[in-house]
Amino acid sequence: MTAPEPALVPAPPEESAADPYSAPEWKVADEDPGPKPAPVREFDVAESVLDLEESDGAAAPSPFAEPVSRINEAVKMGRIQEAAEMAEHTVAQATATLGPQHAEVLRLRELTAYIAYLAGDALRSFHLSLDLAALRHRLRDPRAAYGNVQSAAAAWRAIRDPLQGLHLGRDLIAVWAELAADAGPAADDAEQLEKARTRMGRLAERARALDADPYVRSPHAHGQ
Repeated sequence: MTAPEPALVPAPPEESAADPYSAPEWKVADEDPGPKPAPVREFDVAESVLDLEESDGAAAPSPFAEPVSRINEAVKMGRIQEAAEMAEHTVAQATATLGPQHAEVLRLRELTAYIAYLAGDALRSFHLSLDLAALRHRLRDPRAAYGNVQSAAAAWRAIRDPLQGLHLGRDLIAVWAELAADAGPAADDAEQLEKARTRMGRLAERARALDADPYVRSPHAHGQ
């Protein structure tokens, strides 16, 4: 899978040393020769959508291949805001044509969340990804749902305001816990959910350090 060139894509700010929650590291024991499913990664489907035009053509062409190709080109050229606008328009067209729960529409919605993340709009990326996770959980697609949870978590880590992080984190963990309660990759990777809960504790400590109520923003904390 070929990701967009890093030099052209603005990355979200990294976590500080005091708040080091990071994406999961996927490791397979060398001594286990059995086949393993590919690890669940954040924005995995979105990146695969951008890679479709470079595939060998074995898959059936998407009816939205042309706009996705233009989006891909905009991302590669670093025109992220333009790509975001095109992605939003393409999702609207696909939804009107195919319906809101069609697989193609869900893939395009994940693409929109990914590009919002690249554009630095972590809040929008978070909400788009978490909505997809909840929908795919209802559709009984645990692997895709967990991928969307990972995407939402990536966007959540880019939120700098500890108060906002607490509010979003409660929503994230609620959906994540629902997935982990059933068999599937979320249940198999329970350690990552515990890391997210640990980060909530750190966010609460940071909020208290700002002399702010961790649940209700105080006027002097605005803009932190």
